[in-house]
Amino acid sequence: MSLSLYIETAIAADLETVWRRTRDAELHRRWDLRFTGIADLDGEREEAQRFTYTTRLLPGVALTGTGATTAERTRADGTRISALRFGSAHALSPIAHGAGHWRYTPRAGGVEFATAYHYRTRWGRAGRMLDAALLAPLMGWATAWSFDRLRLWCERGDSPERLRTAALCDAGARAAAVAAGLVWLPGWAGAAVVAAALLLPPPPMVPAARRCRRRPRPRGGTGAPAPAATGGGGR
Repeated sequence: MSLSLYIETAIAADLETVWRRTRDAELHRRWDLRFTGIADLDGEREEAQRFTYTTRLLPGVALTGTGATTAERTRADGTRISALRFGSAHALSPIAHGAGHWRYTPRAGGVEFATAYHYRTRWGRAGRMLDAALLAPLMGWATAWSFDRLRLWCERGDSPERLRTAALCDAGARAAAVAAGLVWLPGWAGAAVVAAALLLPPPPMVPAARRCRRRPRPRGGTGAPAPAATGGGGR
């Protein structure tokens, strides 16, 4: 499996706070847009963990899957790496299985939090085309948006639920501005309003995927992700 997705953000908070809000299943569910449910199968123990996850697509339609932490490592510089594998046997899930890691790197004033994960699609060529056209872009955006929501929660103290409300209000205001520009405002005035609604960055208190890095930083003169990262994008 080739590298599918990479997301990185800098969080101005202590490592233990970021670690707990990403490792605790209930806290993780609150900020991660990709999942509507996460449940640990092995309780609160710190070593290898197994978990289930749920992604609700429509009322009555939910994709389910399982995952397991395969390794955890703390480097001499304080960097922590949590690796895992995940998969779904659900007939509607386009992702069959995958692996990745979460990396927590202490930096001056905070933590560099990053994930890289790989996955294999089902449905043959049709699945690969769906992935290229829709799944990979959507998963990349959802992961980056969620990382920024986590950042704001850790830095500002705003709850994930409050941040979701702020994002919905911002999206509603932009949609109203686009509608006004297209329907009621003539000529250049309408075009300017539409452009502003689509292009202006969100306010600082609203999560935004664009704030996250989407490519690995060059390490040792290459663009490859950090070594020893072969196992969890889901946890």
